Order: sequence, then structure tokens, then C-alpha cells
Amino acid sequence: MFTALIVIDMQNDYLWDKRKPKFAYDTKGLTAAVNELIHEYHDKEQDVIYIRHIIQDLPTNRLIFGFSIAGTKGAELYDGLDIVSDHCFDKLVGDALSNKQLRELIDKKGYKELHLCGLDECGCVTSTALGAAKRGITAKIIRRGTASVFPEKKIEKAHQKLRKANVEFI
Repeated sequence: MFTALIVIDMQNDYLWDKRKPKFAYDTKGLTAAVNELIHEYHDKEQDVIYIRHIIQDLPTNRLIFGFSIAGTKGAELYDGLDIVSDHCFDKLVGDALSNKQLRELIDKKGYKELHLCGLDECGCVTSTALGAAKRGITAKIIRRGTASVFPEKKIEKAHQKLRKANVEFI
């Protein structure tokens, strides 16, 4: 079975020391877990694909969001993340599969499964998993490579949606 690892939103603005307080992730632990996964998949000659959430560089977006702004250092992949491939795609919404070039790569390579890790389990990881399910693509979320800053109630609601869509946690 040909599987790809999708590393979602592991960007400076969410993980570096200068991040906003609301992004209170365990940077060291999460990055270590994701880097371990990257090397596991790469060593098995499975593709590793990186996803960046990008927000257009507009004055209103800088004020409202202030993170992941196109062209900024904060929008780049986290400096502590191991990069083992040139497969990097940007997305403007939560679902990484909204990117046409990513879907074309998935079709071209014939992946049977997508394994997801990164940020945020309750946000873009869930959105991408549900987007895959909607498109008939098997997606599994790797627990040890995801994190969330959302309250337990919201996480449980996301998990219910994922179970309903037959998305597994591994």
C-alpha cells in the first residue's frame, strides 16, 4: 500500500518563541514526534508532504489574524522541522485538499492512504481528514504527531465528526 505522510501547518507562527499566546503548543514535544514520523515514512520510501496555511497579506488580515501572513517568516515551515522532500503546498482554508496541485499529486502518485499529523488536531487536521473522506480518500490521523489548543468539548465534537466519516486514529 502506497501511503503519504501529510505534515499540516507546522509553521513558525504556531511554534516559535514569538508566537501568540493562544498557540500554546508543546513545541519541543510535538516537533520531536513529527520529525520522528517524517523519518519513519521517509526511511520506508513513502512520500512526506508539507502543508502551509497561508493568509493573504492584506492590512485587514494583518490586524485580524496577524499570523500565517503570506511572505512573512512566520508563515514559513518551522525552523525545527526536518524537511526531506520538495512536496510543499499552500492552502487558504482548513482542508489541505482544497489545493488543486496537491490533489493532482495524490492522483498521479496513486496514494491509497493519507496519514495526517501536525496542527491543529481540532482544526486543519480534522478539516483535511474530512475533506479526504468526502473525496473517497482514506485518511488516518496519527495521534502522537498532532496537538490541539482547543477545549476538550470541541475536540470531542471533532472526533465525533471524524468517527462518522470513518476516519481512524492511529
